[in-house]
Amino acid sequence: MFQHKKIVVVLPAYNAALTLERTYHEIPHDIVDEVILVDDASSDDTLEVGRRLGIKHLVRHEQNKGYGGNQKTCYHKALELGADIVIMLHPDYQYTPKLIPAMATLISSGLYSVVLGSRILGKGALKGGMPLHKYFSNRVLTFIENILLSEKLSEYHTGYRAYSREVLETINYPANSDNFVFDNQVLSQIIYHDFQIAEITCPTKYFPEASSINFANSVTYGMGVLKVAMLHRMQKWGLVKRDIYIKRS
Repeated sequence: MFQHKKIVVVLPAYNAALTLERTYHEIPHDIVDEVILVDDASSDDTLEVGRRLGIKHLVRHEQNKGYGGNQKTCYHKALELGADIVIMLHPDYQYTPKLIPAMATLISSGLYSVVLGSRILGKGALKGGMPLHKYFSNRVLTFIENILLSEKLSEYHTGYRAYSREVLETINYPANSDNFVFDNQVLSQIIYHDFQIAEITCPTKYFPEASSINFANSVTYGMGVLKVAMLHRMQKWGLVKRDIYIKRS
């Protein structure tokens, strides 16, 4: 419990056996009430490592449901456990769990409903080894998204996020894609429903054991991001009516 709020950390995992332990041990367990690990049909020992670490809430998909499908399970379970603040952290150790208290504070104070750990603010991305082509793609996509979504975010592509319970109970995330574009759809929904977003600078690490999408999936992701941004603008103009923008509550 943190400032009378129940904090739940969700770990959407796929083949994270080599990095899960390092990630888990940096989580500030003095303020985090529950940790949920969702294993998306990994081919390694991710689930066994989770059991050895004593993670109480372990969920395994017998068939791979994709990055977005994994998060859907994470958020369903977190809400079921009564979370007031849900923090999504990749268990590949690219992002430091040491920022969890700061992220939780911004939401528990009532100042913001969403907090993003940004690799772009400051010099965290390139210093941490982000490949130049990924950095360039991130900047171009973010520039276009800011125009179409009428926002001023430093990036839309971070995998380190904190949400209030109200956000997850409001946005129609179950209607989103099961693939990587899920994250962008979530931000589009959050902006559409006028929730306030904060960003904090986040150091990041790129190394062989950390997860990454291949070039083909990167291209598909980029096209999907642009589609989400265009549909968001068309929804705002009343030219389309998309189910993902329907409120859940």
